[in-house]
Amino acid sequence: MTIPGLALFYGGMVRKKNVLGTIMHSFAITCLVSVLWMICGFSLAFSKGSSSVIGNLDQFLLNNMGVDSLQGTIPTSVFMTFQMTFAIITPALITGAFAERMKFSALLWFMGLWSILVYSPIAYWVWGGGFLGDLGVLDFAGGTVVHINSGIAGLVAAIMIGKRKGFGVENLAPHNVTLTVIGASLLWVGWFGFNAGSAVASNGAAGMAMAVTQIATAAAALAWMFAEWATHRKPTVLGIASGAVAGLVAITPASGFVGPKGALLIGIAAGVICYWGAAWLKPKCKYDDALDVFAVHCLGGITGAILTGVFAAKAIGGHAGMLEGNIGQVWIQVEGVLATLIWSGVVSAIILFIIDKTIGLRVEPDAEAEGIDLSQHGEMVH
Repeated sequence: MTIPGLALFYGGMVRKKNVLGTIMHSFAITCLVSVLWMICGFSLAFSKGSSSVIGNLDQFLLNNMGVDSLQGTIPTSVFMTFQMTFAIITPALITGAFAERMKFSALLWFMGLWSILVYSPIAYWVWGGGFLGDLGVLDFAGGTVVHINSGIAGLVAAIMIGKRKGFGVENLAPHNVTLTVIGASLLWVGWFGFNAGSAVASNGAAGMAMAVTQIATAAAALAWMFAEWATHRKPTVLGIASGAVAGLVAITPASGFVGPKGALLIGIAAGVICYWGAAWLKPKCKYDDALDVFAVHCLGGITGAILTGVFAAKAIGGHAGMLEGNIGQVWIQVEGVLATLIWSGVVSAIILFIIDKTIGLRVEPDAEAEGIDLSQHGEMVH
């Protein structure tokens, strides 16, 4: 999902002079977070101790993981590696918000610190035995942990680093939408592992998660396409691909708890709401979230998280939602959304502020004009 899926999805949407640097973000984050997850991230997220806020270091350097170790009914090595993929893609998603203008050194510092100080705690809150899980927040595969988390961090980063040179004046259009469609398609396929795999078994729950993922994604892609068609008179390839990702995002928290009808409505809602965020909210507020991370991931994640509380079906995931008489589940979902927004937003801002005051966040104006491919990596697409 991250490489090559997200790398190509984002790489196609930037200008040609920034494509290699953008792909490098996803590749380097995959490497960096893999090592950090092995050292301490997994332990902080999944070592249950007395705290309801953060795990302990019992699994530091994976020193308790052997070939016969089990996490539930599956090998700990498999569970650890599966969860590593979530830990990798979440910070990688953020990079689309500040595309084309962050120093590579600053990016590595930000992503490393963010992975430990933001991702691992929130993963623990929801999945590792923390207070949001105890509260009853439903998040099957990462609506809060992955998407709201990365989406709000992306917005904070885009605002703090500032707008791209020429924003609102020059043509900043994608250089290769074909790459973006290939990336979106790989994300779509990979997402079946994301959602169905979160059942941690090969059973009916995994099958239903796969089915509702397909339904919601298709519905959101069509909803975005028709919304764009109605407002701009032409349906774009970039639009339908973005809508598909919005649907994938929104069904992520709900995939183990809702049926096909709920998935259809979640997808339609996500397509319309995320399109509104990208086409109206961003221009209205004038922030430069280059690749619509906030609109697609934060708004899509919020949509999916709250609608999980509406459409959750006891016969599918064991939890009743508002339509089955449990209106309180909607408020529980809202509490999970708010906790994630606050922690991720505030801690992300603190990390970015410290980096900016030490090594600096942004490339120099001349380097930005030249492109991050040459200025940061010494290479370019010919």
